[in-house]
Amino acid sequence: MRRSLQLVLVAATLFPGHAHAQRPTVAGMDSLLQHLVGTWEMVGTVRGRPATYRLQATRVLQNRFVELHMEDVSRPPAYEARVYIGVDSLAQRYIVHWLDNFGAGYSIPHAVGEERGDTIQFTFAYADGPFRDTFVYDRARSGWHFRLESGDSTGHLLLFADYQVQRQ
Repeated sequence: MRRSLQLVLVAATLFPGHAHAQRPTVAGMDSLLQHLVGTWEMVGTVRGRPATYRLQATRVLQNRFVELHMEDVSRPPAYEARVYIGVDSLAQRYIVHWLDNFGAGYSIPHAVGEERGDTIQFTFAYADGPFRDTFVYDRARSGWHFRLESGDSTGHLLLFADYQVQRQ
């Protein structure tokens, strides 16, 4: 018994925090969000059709949220959204509020998200099926990849939109 305890103590010394290594810190979560701040161009597809957006991301509300302001490049813009992403420090998760020109009814519910490395994944639990946004930060090019998927009532997800996001 004493030998087993010694091995556990040695393992804990050699691998401190190993049991919690998968859970990101609030500071780390906020640091990943900071990589979104700036002026961007989003190029990709929405429902299989080409789409290009301007994206301005700024810190707002005493730096507690990153606001993404997206507008398509057509004039006047056919689509505009404001997305607020913040870190819930108590639950160590992201909270996302997506507001767009489709109206107030589509802004409910908010999404919750989690981080895995340089990936943030948000899930909106809509009544007719989930909607999942996956944002992947590419450190090598200092850019992002956004993948949005819509789900049916069985939870099966289909590609809704896909963007490469480059700093301007």
